Amino acid sequence: MTRIDPLSRALHRQAGQHGPIMLMYHAVTPGKDAPVWPWAVSMRRFRDQLDFLATEGYATPTMGELAATPAKAWPGRTAVITFDDGYADNLAACEELQKRGMRATWFIVSGSIGQAPRWPEDGRPAGRLLNAGELREMQANGMEIGSHTVSHVRLTGLDDAHLMQELTHSRTTLEDLLGNAVGSFAYPYGDWDARCAAAVQQAGYAAACTTRTGWALRDKTPYQLRRLTVFNTDTPGSFARKLYFGSHDVRWRDIARYALRRIQGI
Repeated sequence: MTRIDPLSRALHRQAGQHGPIMLMYHAVTPGKDAPVWPWAVSMRRFRDQLDFLATEGYATPTMGELAATPAKAWPGRTAVITFDDGYADNLAACEELQKRGMRATWFIVSGSIGQAPRWPEDGRPAGRLLNAGELREMQANGMEIGSHTVSHVRLTGLDDAHLMQELTHSRTTLEDLLGNAVGSFAYPYGDWDARCAAAVQQAGYAAACTTRTGWALRDKTPYQLRRLTVFNTDTPGSFARKLYFGSHDVRWRDIARYALRRIQGI
């Protein structure tokens, strides 16, 4: 593991007191250089992060397991690892998880399985998404496959009929492909509201996750699970601080302001 600064390590010693956290990844690129796309990490950095979680005693259940189990049943340190979209480079990430006996949840855009993504370009990785055979193999190796809609669309802008179509068609496609029920969902772009959450439940999903930061179970509903994004700029120290604070606001100036508010009793 790359060296972590002493203060970040000291802060992390108190991590795990507020319940499970969820981590959101997208792409994992070969090598050690930081990717250009903010939502990608290098393989070297990804391995370091997994090693840190393992060394620090984190349990890594799937999101479905987290949602189906009472919060009090989880150990002090629990990190649900999730991947959005389903890029083909995630296969190498899956292998790294398997080497460490870890599990994760993948949210797949069903309308682009085995093909290049069909939603608007935003600097994401080139190439295709995971194909049917790869998804079945990942599931056979203990990973969870969930839904990320048919077309990676912003759900709040859809009418009720189109919204339900995106939810149900994606779930049906994945269930036919995998041969089992699909109960986990992630809102594309983190775009959701109360109507969307109700539709996800009506479509038969057991849980859904957002991109709001904080402890995973903070909102006490399985349809608003919170996640922490892992960015291309995260260092070993900032990763450790995210796990402790349950927040993206872990720059040293953010922490200084937090400490000052505590001192002032604000």
